[in-house]
Amino acid sequence: MPTAVVTGASSGIGAATARSLSTAGFHVFCVARRTERVEALAAEIGGTAITCDVTDEAQVSALAEAVGPTLDLLLNNAGGAIGTDAVADADPADWRRMYEVNVIGTLLVTRALLPALVASGAGTLINLGSTAGHVTYEGGGGYTAAKHGVTAMTETLRLELNGQPVRVTEIAPGMVRTDEFALNRFEGDADKAASVYAGVREPLVAEDIADAIAWVATRPQHVNVDLMVLKPIAQAAQHKVDRSG
Repeated sequence: MPTAVVTGASSGIGAATARSLSTAGFHVFCVARRTERVEALAAEIGGTAITCDVTDEAQVSALAEAVGPTLDLLLNNAGGAIGTDAVADADPADWRRMYEVNVIGTLLVTRALLPALVASGAGTLINLGSTAGHVTYEGGGGYTAAKHGVTAMTETLRLELNGQPVRVTEIAPGMVRTDEFALNRFEGDADKAASVYAGVREPLVAEDIADAIAWVATRPQHVNVDLMVLKPIAQAAQHKVDRSG
């Protein structure tokens, strides 16, 4: 049975993808900081729960030890946004937190598990980016900087791993309504979180992204999907969203 690691698996896109990959025949290592949630998910899908903060190098090393010598698929999903301050008003602590989880966390997990992906002889590395990694917008300086970092890292890995048996993909969603992303961005302010999706007819949901990830993961091994951008039909661009619904 092929194996997969999904970070940030305690909710949202990570949890939905763990379910999709399990349905596709993978044994999934469900990885996140919240033990109870990943244990419940792993029990549901017959996977393995691993408590891990991806920004902690020692915990990531323990993750690699638990996964073992070979791994077929890694989804670096752990990440997130904090705040909507203008650059001139930004709190450097918020920027550091976003950079640590989105970029350094992805780096640490990738570095630790890459030997196992190579050893599988047919590995797939998928980084969960964002349209924010390709287009900037007001109030998103810290998050777009971090996600641009993920995009740059993904493209660099593809160059550096050329000739190795590892595919490298970036999945870049636009507007996705999940239980926690906007709520975390606005530090628990439910009204502000809801306003992000106000009037938007059918924003994407976690299962839409999970379906795309599972599709990429199950292509023939010689097929590499470099970049997949997914947006709801209501979102023509970062700044242009139909809210007439």
